[in-house]
Amino acid sequence: MKKISYLIVFSILILYILFFPGPAIAAASRGLVLWYTQMLPTLLPFAIISYIFIQTGLLQGPGTLLHRFLRHILPVSAAGIYPLAAGFLFGFPMGSKITAHLVEEDQMSYEEGNRLFSVCNNISPVFISGFILTSSLKAPQLRGVTLALLYLPPLFYYVLSARTGRRHTGTYVPSADSTKKKTPRSQINFKIIDAGIMNGFETLTRLGGYIMLFAIFSQMAAGIPWLNRPLSCLLAGLMEITNGIDLTARTDLPFGVKYLMAVGLTAFGGLSGLAQTASMVKGAGFSMKSYLTEKIICTACSLLLAFCYMHLSALG
Repeated sequence: MKKISYLIVFSILILYILFFPGPAIAAASRGLVLWYTQMLPTLLPFAIISYIFIQTGLLQGPGTLLHRFLRHILPVSAAGIYPLAAGFLFGFPMGSKITAHLVEEDQMSYEEGNRLFSVCNNISPVFISGFILTSSLKAPQLRGVTLALLYLPPLFYYVLSARTGRRHTGTYVPSADSTKKKTPRSQINFKIIDAGIMNGFETLTRLGGYIMLFAIFSQMAAGIPWLNRPLSCLLAGLMEITNGIDLTARTDLPFGVKYLMAVGLTAFGGLSGLAQTASMVKGAGFSMKSYLTEKIICTACSLLLAFCYMHLSALG
């Protein structure tokens, strides 16, 4: 059944490209431009450095030190502090990728990683303040409240889920078998750097492919003739948030409605974000069902908070 579904979806994609080559090429170009101008220069250096940090163990000392101060606020291990911070500062899918890498390297338990990878996978504050609020909605003054609306729900969700499950208060102890297999890190620094560069390019190339494909899907959704404008924008945004938010911003809907739609689409991350995340964590075996559940719950919370704020501040 799954193979048949994929066959139908990609057959539709091929037919769309064949019969509507102009819009398809334009959408693919927009996706690749977004990847080249935004994601590649922003995430590639970070992907390389993160790989080096994890392989060399450079984060263990600072992580342990920070953990002494944060463990009473956030139920996270010393290893989990870095992906948690990275997921909020640099944007998805780096938070989930780093979490999966830590689990694969036996520096973090699977249980914690499976909880952590979904909540530390968010749109970066640079993208929110730059593209969404400044370029699209022309409302840079809402930066602070928008970041709070989008980031507080996943943080609270993590705290609640971690406290109802097994709490992580210390440093994860790797298994003896894993420790024996590792080569002394001080002897392979240059190999680690080379591997980090190749790993970074592989990661970003993969992301570029997903962005391009879902940009075409988003264009297809936006072009469905029997949908009204709001539904068209919503469907396009569920595929890929950049196109959906851009289309929403260019409608004549009230600002409050556009802002509410932008918050919801950003909190969810789109099916493109879901596919990118699944690609990043497939080696760790994390549950994408739990990821989707977290995204739906946090999106609903962000929408509710945005709706309340919109009425209290008379944005609508």
